[in-house]
Order: sequence, then structure tokens, then C-alpha cells
Amino acid sequence: MKILIDNGHGYNTPCKCSPDKRLPEWKYTREIATELVARLKAAGYDAERIVTEDVDISLKERCRRVNAVCKKLGASNVVLVSIHNNAAGSGGKWHDATGWCGFVYTKAGNKSKHLARLLYAEAEKRGLKGNRSVPKERYWMKNLAMVRDTASPAVLIENLFQDNKGEVDFLLSAEGREAIVSLHLTSGMRHH
Repeated sequence: MKILIDNGHGYNTPCKCSPDKRLPEWKYTREIATELVARLKAAGYDAERIVTEDVDISLKERCRRVNAVCKKLGASNVVLVSIHNNAAGSGGKWHDATGWCGFVYTKAGNKSKHLARLLYAEAEKRGLKGNRSVPKERYWMKNLAMVRDTASPAVLIENLFQDNKGEVDFLLSAEGREAIVSLHLTSGMRHH
């Protein structure tokens, strides 16, 4: 099983940061993805980041990279996790929405749904449910390119809200970083 990790956006993507600029999404997701891949490899798993550049790589190119691996290894031997931070609004203001969520495509297969449930269970164990209503399936469904246009099972993760001050403080803390990395790590190992 090949585990592919996508880290969202790039330094040149506008407005993808906390209102106080302490958490730029592109940088945070790359740090989490790098640590996650290193720990998966150390545990004996075949894992790699599909975007190592700091600039934003188009969704079309990200999907092409994933599908090239799927063509080589077989889509059923590949799994994709796309790592992001959520935002409740725009305009650089703080908001009250909290919580972790994972998205699958509206026509997702069972493997994508299974991985999304595993990821949510690990987030919930770490107290990251948040204040929003959670679907009974424990995953959200949306027509997003990274889960729609990739051949492998895929889940897009929104790791808490970058426009909620308490969640930004948590994400940037050592405890928060460990919670985010370990929930992905544990889920990946269980899915494998």
C-alpha cells in the first residue's frame, strides 16, 4: 500500500492564514505532512508527499501526480490524504466555528469512507469534535477535486479552524501538532 500525502495550497495562495498571520495554511500543512511521512516511513510504510514545492501546485497537477502513482501501482494499492486547515469565513476576522472534519467525494467508494471514519474516530479520541453538527456517517461529502479526480481512495482533511483563536493556539502548540500528526498516523496504520 502506497500512502500519498497532499499538503494544501502554497505560499502564493492569498488569504489562507489565521487573522493574526501566525498560522499560514501552506506552511502548517507542509510541516504536518513532512512529519507524518517521516513517521510512516520509520514505521515501515511506503509514504510520500505529492507536493514538495512551496508554491501552490494546481489541483489538476496534484491529481495528475496521484493518478500517475495509481497507474503504476494500481489504484487499489494507493490511498490519498489531503491535509488542510478549515476557515469559517473570510476577511481576516476571528470566528467561533470549531472542530475537525474529513471529506470524501459525493460518489466515494467504501475504502474512502472507511478511511474517513477511521480518521474521524482518531480525531474524536483527541477531543477534536468541535461545536458543529457531525453527520452520522462521521464524514462529510463534497464535490472536491482532490477526492473526485483521483483514482485512489481519498479523504480531504480540514484540521480545525485557522480563524478560531483557540484552535490556532492549539494547532501551533506542541500538544496540538502531536495530536494532528498522530491522528493521521494511527488512522493510516489502521487502514493499511
